[in-house]
Amino acid sequence: MKRIVLFVVTNLAVMLVLGIAASLLGVNRYLTANGLNLGMLLGFAALMGFGGAIISLLISKPMAKWSTKAQVINGSADPTHRWIVATVENFSSKAGIGMPEVAIFDGEPNAFATGAFKNSALVAVSTGLLHSMSREEVEAVIGHEVAHVANGDMVTMTLIQGVMNTFVVFLSRVIGYFVDKVVLRNEREGPGIGYYITTIVLDIVLGVLAAVVVAWFSRQREYRADAGAAQLMGRKQPMINALARLGGLDPGELPKSVANMGISSKPGGLMALLSSHPPIEDRIRALQQAQ
Repeated sequence: MKRIVLFVVTNLAVMLVLGIAASLLGVNRYLTANGLNLGMLLGFAALMGFGGAIISLLISKPMAKWSTKAQVINGSADPTHRWIVATVENFSSKAGIGMPEVAIFDGEPNAFATGAFKNSALVAVSTGLLHSMSREEVEAVIGHEVAHVANGDMVTMTLIQGVMNTFVVFLSRVIGYFVDKVVLRNEREGPGIGYYITTIVLDIVLGVLAAVVVAWFSRQREYRADAGAAQLMGRKQPMINALARLGGLDPGELPKSVANMGISSKPGGLMALLSSHPPIEDRIRALQQAQ
């Protein structure tokens, strides 16, 4: 409930701040006089910014099952399946959340958690992870994913993505109108070619900058999930061991719909700015230094 309230309040705060700033700068009067209603633009930006993010969140669980071909194992009689389900159940109880669906998917060593609500989430591990790690290390990875659910990371990332999208949509169109009417002096009624070109370019440029911001927040939640796994297990060494093991493995590529919630990724160079996960060595160092 708190995150839902935060979702609404943050969205309204973004619209309020943008509206006040535009009014103080006289942008609202100028744009309205030239055919752009700033209030309607704010509403449009919020709808565009949060609409797609919310829809993606609501369908995240069925999309994850479909895209990874994950098989739900709750109720399975297989001993390994029963152990995985029991581990998720134990950690979920400790974390104070409802029992998630538990699934296995074929692929390289990886795991993810997803779902719109933390009391009806999905936790999935890959066959590669089960074959590459000890049971204790797998349990640490499962604890990491349960911590994501308990922290409400799926909703939090949707909130942040929505805020960034709103800024991109709003600012690109305001600047597009400024370029079209002031710089290029388009005196015809309605927007000209300058508006459309500027808007397209800024949607791309600002979109990349927004993605960098979202990725930074995503990396911070990974540190929290690592610490959460250590807390659920009662000690941090199993999570450190699991991360060290992951550092020597190829995590493969998860579908885009669940990639941010995977256990690790390995981009380098400039792409590290857009990475949803910090380097493994940084995560290990953070755990070792944690009190």
